[in-house]
Amino acid sequence: MTEAQSLSDPELSERVANVPRGEFRRRRHHLLGMLEDNSIAIVTAASVATRSRDTEFPFRQDSDFHYLTGFPEPDAVAVFLPGREHGEYVLFCHEKDPVEELWHGQRVGAEEACEQFDADDAFPLSDIDDILPGLIEGRDRVYYSMGRSREFDTRVMAWVNSIRSKVAAGAAPPGEFTDLDHLLHEQRLYKSAAEIRQLRQAAAITALGHRRAMRQCRVGMHEFELEAELLHEFARHGARHAAYPSIVAGGSNACTMHYTSNQQKLRRGDLVLIDAGCEYRGYAADVTRTFPVSGRFSRRQRALYDLTLAAQEAAFAALAPGRDWNAAHSATVDVITSGLVDLGLLRGKVSRLIEEGAYQDFYMHRVGHWLGLDVHDVGDYRPGGEWRQLEPGMALTVEPGIYVAPDNHDVPAAWRGIGIRIEDDVVITEAGYELLSKGLPRSCDEIEEWMG
Repeated sequence: MTEAQSLSDPELSERVANVPRGEFRRRRHHLLGMLEDNSIAIVTAASVATRSRDTEFPFRQDSDFHYLTGFPEPDAVAVFLPGREHGEYVLFCHEKDPVEELWHGQRVGAEEACEQFDADDAFPLSDIDDILPGLIEGRDRVYYSMGRSREFDTRVMAWVNSIRSKVAAGAAPPGEFTDLDHLLHEQRLYKSAAEIRQLRQAAAITALGHRRAMRQCRVGMHEFELEAELLHEFARHGARHAAYPSIVAGGSNACTMHYTSNQQKLRRGDLVLIDAGCEYRGYAADVTRTFPVSGRFSRRQRALYDLTLAAQEAAFAALAPGRDWNAAHSATVDVITSGLVDLGLLRGKVSRLIEEGAYQDFYMHRVGHWLGLDVHDVGDYRPGGEWRQLEPGMALTVEPGIYVAPDNHDVPAAWRGIGIRIEDDVVITEAGYELLSKGLPRSCDEIEEWMG
């Protein structure tokens, strides 16, 4: 790919529409089918968060709420009532308000919520205290995720206690509370074709950002200048926000897993590790590349990089339907431990070093995580205590790393302070996996050629 290429080129030009309304309907229908008869499920939207005094962070919708409704406004409440005669999906949202809309933009309003977002019923938020307790009363079970909003938790319990106080008059309080997370997050684990298109585009835009950062990198730049190059490329392709705080870690900063200070100057002879991904229409990418500030790997840097890359290739080979989640991680542990012994950074029998966890001084994290609406997406890794088997539609990262801490006095000084991670995004397919973050240099030779 040349420097001038962009998302208008054939490989990256797929026009990605928003998730269609019909898919949101299918998601709600699937969830309703898992709820017990005569139950109610309550899902709340995110609220606007204060940044400082009277300024606010850019609003980002709660992932669960977005997954089920697509509704973009804060403070809304979605209620699901299986078998309800007058409609199973009820939405509470802010009313239309000309004054508020003058300052903050248009609101959907209750009437348009039914038309635009397929709610069976919609009411103003100001009516929720009058209406929602009546929907809760008489239900055998309430599905609700406690602990996300202390304020809303308090309101829910107040409504339930109000119903309980009227038992003598014939009121019927709910019998049980059940956390909704397990049902909903199991559903979210399997990505639809529309979701995979969003993830594919997020990864493509992210790859362009990493390419730009590699090409612009110069000795003496600050880490935050490379971060700016990433964010510029994300935004100009329609991804205004990063999926998480970008890590731009020069030199030994790369040995801090979640380094985000990004203040240091980049020095000749050092590597720089960039762990950054954009968020595209709600879906996250998560990609890491490590490359030499001056464009050429040293002998030791190349040795550790090639070992990390071999570990990633071993992990890729372990990805297929029916393989368990841990197989890829075990493959990276085998490769990294054996390679560290060959390089003289670990001493002993490989099997014993693995058994003792000696490799964890250099490789202290797992090989990956689920990916989706959240960068560390939802879904159990060990349901029932057993490693989950991979299935088509699961999206995940593959990110082995080797980190020689600057204070690791068990290795020669020349190795200390080198941190390397290589991370890509994949989705499991019937045939194996699809590499979502393709088109980005991975080998030392590819990186040097691109930077040159």
